[in-house]
Amino acid sequence: MAEEILINFTPMETRVAVVENGMPQEIYVERASRRGIVGNIYKGRVARVLPGMQAAFVDIGLERAAFIPVDELVGVDANGNHANRTTVPIAQVIREGETLLVQVTKDPIGSKGARLTTHLSIPSRYLVLMPKNDHIGISQRIDDTDERDRLKGIMEALLSENDQADDNCGFILRTVAESVTENELRSDIDFLRRLWRNLQQKIESASVTSIVYEDLPLHMRALRDMAHSGVERIRIDSRETYQSALEFAQVLVPEIVDKIEYYPGERPLFDMFNVEEEMQKALGRKVELKSGGYLIFDQTEAMTTVDINTGGFVGHRNLEETIFKTNLEAATAIGRQLRLRNLGGIIIIDFIDMIDPDHQRQVQRTLDRVLEKDHAKCKVTGVSELGLIEMTRKRTRESLEHVLCESCPVCQGRGSVKTPETVSYEIFREILRQHRAYDTESYLLLAATSVVNYLMDEASDHVAELEAFIGKTIRFQSETQYSPEQFDVVLR
Repeated sequence: MAEEILINFTPMETRVAVVENGMPQEIYVERASRRGIVGNIYKGRVARVLPGMQAAFVDIGLERAAFIPVDELVGVDANGNHANRTTVPIAQVIREGETLLVQVTKDPIGSKGARLTTHLSIPSRYLVLMPKNDHIGISQRIDDTDERDRLKGIMEALLSENDQADDNCGFILRTVAESVTENELRSDIDFLRRLWRNLQQKIESASVTSIVYEDLPLHMRALRDMAHSGVERIRIDSRETYQSALEFAQVLVPEIVDKIEYYPGERPLFDMFNVEEEMQKALGRKVELKSGGYLIFDQTEAMTTVDINTGGFVGHRNLEETIFKTNLEAATAIGRQLRLRNLGGIIIIDFIDMIDPDHQRQVQRTLDRVLEKDHAKCKVTGVSELGLIEMTRKRTRESLEHVLCESCPVCQGRGSVKTPETVSYEIFREILRQHRAYDTESYLLLAATSVVNYLMDEASDHVAELEAFIGKTIRFQSETQYSPEQFDVVLR
């Protein structure tokens, strides 16, 4: 599978796209005015402890206080379970005004503040360093038992020969560490230990509510986290960014240096690979399938729902076969759309009902296979009695829609507006309300053009009846700047 990484840089905004076989699969946007803070480490101050929620708010110098639950404050058991969540009252763990070293695990999303943890982790190319933790972990995506044993043996040998009691650090081997050599792991260990010692000095002198460690900018995170042996090219359309990427790669990711290219073309990089068009499509609710079917994505604060429809696809043999083929195509498209839109949290997929259990299993296997490529951690349940598949996808940063869009000022994010007929009846009720409260000679109605046209045409009989009932004249004035639901009744 041909895979490329495209980096489009401007002083205001950096955009990264992962393209597989000519089709964009992932898009990330980072703006200079609003950089993500996931991975940043802060010296915070506990602003408020909430015993009823087993959580606390921590001031880290942002507009809104960040949130930390008790299980991100206390240790975990041998199986990685947060066993102390209910048994340790948070008031026994921290107090208001206490200084706390915390790391951001989720960006502020919507009205929610950032989410924090005290279990710090600092990533490099192959490893993640965990201060104050002597555990050695291996990515679950490395599923070869022999390779896992080899990597663990190398790490144990390296840590024993270079044991530094003052460091007391554990490590997790990342997925890209598969098949790497001992020397490459040794270099990563040395780099991370030097970085942590420097950070410890910075932490001692840092003021409260200040940042002590900032994660890399987007284009460098792309080189560190997304580039792997299967990537053919990394194209960058800014000469300065290209130079800094080369310098960064030579130090941290030398194996990809030959793959980094400067793109000087006159045609914009994202236009050449159709990324701009795919971004626009990813902001819409409807996704067309090649067969004629389509998907509907609805993103809410609590969850995302995906509905599958056969649309214009009528099939060739029978209804069950038509539904099965539509669901198979939809499963593949959904896996790509989740990555493209960067959707996270709870996701409910409403596949078209299938009678054959074997068809259900094949559709779920297809979805599982597509999600294996996803960088974010996904967990999928089986098909429920209602024909739904429930899944979760780890959310750390805002979705593409939340980064690029805001709620519609006309409908306030509902996705629909009242009809002129509905607004007209609201106007009638408001005029009656004013008639009972005030004594006036006439009324002037200011409303959107569509509403005024409706009142003067389809509803003209009702307007005449209302004028006769209240004994007053009603005049209309069209306001082009008014939204379809906005109106004012002026007493004359």
